[in-house]
Amino acid sequence: MANVLGIGGVFFKCNDRDTLTAWYEQHLGFNIGEYGGTEFRTNTLPDSAYCVWGPFRGDTEYFAPSTKDFMINFMVDDLDGVLARAEAGGATLVGEVEEYDYGRFGWFLDPEGNKIELWQPA
Repeated sequence: MANVLGIGGVFFKCNDRDTLTAWYEQHLGFNIGEYGGTEFRTNTLPDSAYCVWGPFRGDTEYFAPSTKDFMINFMVDDLDGVLARAEAGGATLVGEVEEYDYGRFGWFLDPEGNKIELWQPA
C-alpha cells in the first residue's frame, strides 16, 4: 500500500530570506545548505522522537501571539539551552515551559513573528 511516511519538510514564505536563515544558523545552530535550508537526518534523532502532523481549527489561539496561520515545531536536545540561545538572538519567549511524560515544550517568536514550538523528547 502507498502511505505517507512522515513530514518531508517545512516550507514557508518570509520577508527577508537571507537575514532569517542567517538568524536560524547563528542562534539555533542550523547548518544552512547551498539550497538555503537545513536537513535533519532521522538517524540523529532520539529513539523516543517522532513527527506529528496536526491540523488545528481555524479559530485556534494556540499559535498566538503570532498572527501567522502556521507554527513550526523543532525537536531539541536541550530545551533550556535552545530557548536561551534564541532569546539572546532577539527572539521573544512566549509562555512558560511545560512538562509532560513525553517531553518538555517551550515557545518563542522568531524575528519575523513566526511562533516556534520546541520539544525536548523525554
